[in-house]
Amino acid sequence: MKAFFSQKQAAHFPEHFLVNGVFRANPEHPDRATRLGDGVVAAGCEVLEPRDHGMGAIAKVHSPEYLAFLKNAYKRWSYIDGASAAVVPDIRPVSRSGGYPASVVAQAGYHMSDASSPITADTWDSICWSAWSAVEAAEVVLAGENLAYALCRPPGHHAGQDIAGGFCYFNNSAIAATHLQSRFPRVAILDVDLHHGNGTQQIFYNRADVLTVSLHADPVRFYPFFWGHSAERGAGEGLGYNLNLPLPRATGDTDYLKSLKVALGRIEAFAPDALVVALGIDASADDPFGGLAVTPDGFGGIGKAIADSIVCPTVIVQEGGYLSDTLSLNLTRFLQGMQSN
Repeated sequence: MKAFFSQKQAAHFPEHFLVNGVFRANPEHPDRATRLGDGVVAAGCEVLEPRDHGMGAIAKVHSPEYLAFLKNAYKRWSYIDGASAAVVPDIRPVSRSGGYPASVVAQAGYHMSDASSPITADTWDSICWSAWSAVEAAEVVLAGENLAYALCRPPGHHAGQDIAGGFCYFNNSAIAATHLQSRFPRVAILDVDLHHGNGTQQIFYNRADVLTVSLHADPVRFYPFFWGHSAERGAGEGLGYNLNLPLPRATGDTDYLKSLKVALGRIEAFAPDALVVALGIDASADDPFGGLAVTPDGFGGIGKAIADSIVCPTVIVQEGGYLSDTLSLNLTRFLQGMQSN
């Protein structure tokens, strides 16, 4: 299997993020990419450099207003006397139905759902290359490969059409899915990250051509809190095309795989032309976020179950998974499971 990653993705690194009212060390550390890369190599993948694909594929998912904000926010922020080292919102609108503000301070609140996605001088370049890794993996599949992997760092599934959050800026999984639609009209996205992919859900919530399915820690007491509940089924033409499977805290391999079977059954019923797997390794029992309890063997079982059930061209897009002793091994086991057929 071909895998894609650029070292330029490692430049982005806001050192702190806000959690529980306190600025703490940012767990979305560039070393994640190093360890994930080790896991990719151990799985026997060929790691290649993505090409610069320009903004076309990204602009099919994200609004021009949002793209202009992300590209220029840091420079504009740096003109503010005494401002923080990175762009962090300190005011947010209760409703976004009013006019669009001119101030970069107000635009930060408009386009950033929380304080866990600071923007630095290196953010724009890194997030572009992260998205281009996803586009490159989709290109390989469009050209005839059955399986490809994108080591997307920063991750993307919390990013909506015009909003950042949860370490995410561009929604790489949505970008890959949309790019695949040039040849494969019906695409399913299976999100197996610890956290619900609220950005992905928002992007496709009113559409019937993309099925979104997510397994994640129950958001009633877990980020992103406001989205990811089982009652969220889609709207309009998309009603019935969104499935959320919230899991109790500390869910382990056996129960996780039972819920995965439900998810795969829904995807089979959709009969997709192509599949995007939004892969979070943070469901690991060893992950510092501590929400679920999947083991390395469990990740292997997840990969194999997907490969056995959904037989169509597939792009794997890396989402979460934070620094732990088993991060590399968990990814290796998953990729081996995906390649077991």
